[in-house]
Amino acid sequence: MCGIAAIFAYSPAAPGVDSGELLKIRERMKSRGPDGEGLWVSPARRVGLAHRRLSIIDLSPAGSQPMSSQDGRLRIVFNGEIYNYRALRDELERSGVRFFSTSDTEVMLHLYAAKGRDFVNDLRGMFAFALWDEKEKTLLLGRDRFGIKPLYYADGGGTVRVASQVKALLAGGRLSRDTDPAGVAGFFLWGSVPEPYTTFRSVRALPAGTTMLVSALGADDPVPYDSVGRSIRAAEEESEGLSEAEAVRRIGAAVRESVRAHLVADVPVGAFLSAGVDSNAVVGLAAGMSADRLGTVTLSFEEFSGTSEDESPAAGEMARAWGTAHRTRTVTRGEFESEIPRLLDAMDQPTIDGVNTYFVSKAAAEAGLKVALSGLGGDEVFGGYPAFDQVPRMVRWAKVPSLVPGLGRAFRWGAGLGRKVFGMRPKLAGAVEYGGTYPGAYFLRRGLFMPWELSSVMDADLAREGLKRLSPFSRLESPLVPAPQTAFGRVAALEIGQYMRNQLLRDTDWASMAHGLEVRVPLVDRILLRDAIGPMAARLARRRKSALVDALGLPPLNAAAARPKTGFGIPVWDWVGRCRDLDAWRGVPALNGPAIHGSRRWAYTVYALHGTI
Repeated sequence: MCGIAAIFAYSPAAPGVDSGELLKIRERMKSRGPDGEGLWVSPARRVGLAHRRLSIIDLSPAGSQPMSSQDGRLRIVFNGEIYNYRALRDELERSGVRFFSTSDTEVMLHLYAAKGRDFVNDLRGMFAFALWDEKEKTLLLGRDRFGIKPLYYADGGGTVRVASQVKALLAGGRLSRDTDPAGVAGFFLWGSVPEPYTTFRSVRALPAGTTMLVSALGADDPVPYDSVGRSIRAAEEESEGLSEAEAVRRIGAAVRESVRAHLVADVPVGAFLSAGVDSNAVVGLAAGMSADRLGTVTLSFEEFSGTSEDESPAAGEMARAWGTAHRTRTVTRGEFESEIPRLLDAMDQPTIDGVNTYFVSKAAAEAGLKVALSGLGGDEVFGGYPAFDQVPRMVRWAKVPSLVPGLGRAFRWGAGLGRKVFGMRPKLAGAVEYGGTYPGAYFLRRGLFMPWELSSVMDADLAREGLKRLSPFSRLESPLVPAPQTAFGRVAALEIGQYMRNQLLRDTDWASMAHGLEVRVPLVDRILLRDAIGPMAARLARRRKSALVDALGLPPLNAAAARPKTGFGIPVWDWVGRCRDLDAWRGVPALNGPAIHGSRRWAYTVYALHGTI
């Protein structure tokens, strides 16, 4: 896990690469790679690569980056882990390739040399990279299919700049800080900024599952090599005709194999542990596979003590059942207040989530861990969210009314009046207008502010421009192309392609990297998706998480499954309301009124303190 940066002055009229700028970008990401740094600028100063290293695989200097091929043709900076790199290496060695390190980075160089741009199809893991081909005079950018690892770029003045963080690119000092209304509107709609937008016009996110080529002609459009909808639909089709027993067996084998693959490392691997099924499934398997005693970490909060929100006692019981070396870390309101400046500095783009991961990652780093497994992804693959019931039900209810011209807007007007008089929920106003399609119903389930509310939290003209450019409902269609065949598959595609990609995975990255911790997500894996979500959609949709419990056959999991789902909670909204440092924001007009509370209040606070208004 690392921080990467690149600058390519592709136009002959563009100034050459400024090493000082590249170093500023790199050093803004120091927490991502505290173990080492690297820099390379071509003799003609047309291209430069930089790297901050977190040593996980091949701890020797041979694994340092930027890494070059032996003939000097290729150079790469890479962030992530390739879990099948040993199998790929064996295949390359059989074809005559000679290796000089034991790193997965070198495997990527040789694989590109053998297969070109399509080499990404062979990679199993989380990755973002920038690869310079001296012969072709091209810079290839790529990102894993789920978006586990981020990559941002800015194209202007005949130069492309690339980094793992938006704030790193801005730290170089050459980019405009003008606000992008589409990114800001997206944040208030969903609580996170949807790719490819950021909150800055000058910076874009490379979409998950794409590669992008930059040549002397400039930057091409990103080209997809995989899509969530296509993967789920293929898995559904492959699973047709499975018996329930075979479906359960296939899921168990897929989860076990993925956890085993995600344990590959040259340093100890630990795990986050809650009282829920997903993290306990990962921990239970990892504990049985690890050569050393697995270290686990969970959080506790004074405000939750003695309530159902406090997962630490149950997590401690599970840790004893799995035999892990467990640590419970208590986070207080005072610590939260003191960490606000560092937390917001680490938060690369505004988000309403990630605070929990920030503190559990801090606890893991304090315990001496460099790698931690997470159960993230289990709710998306095994139907753990209420959306798996609510979205199909809403589509059935609203499908016919939504086809009547003007009815949706009339209902919204009436519901809006009812909200003013009776305090009705804002989302109810959009039920008829949006609820008749999967994207619309999903938006009502996951949306933070409704489109007609944006002018209450941002400038009205910017809100209109942002909505026009963002086209939120069209954007939600993309995970459904091609559309999965089942209701389960459609909701899974939306959760994976929207909420998990733009919020959970991105927040996990910045929050863990703030503490130099690599977080791995075994339940977010292309092989597991193929072998688990198909059986779930085709045969086991009604069983949801119980299918995972039955598939693994681990007795302690039954105790986790019997507990009510609470989520990975943190009392942040209560803390914000009582935090002295945030008193200045209580009087902002947008924070007043019955509709601005809880996650909405936190969203506005984050946006204000994040420095984008």
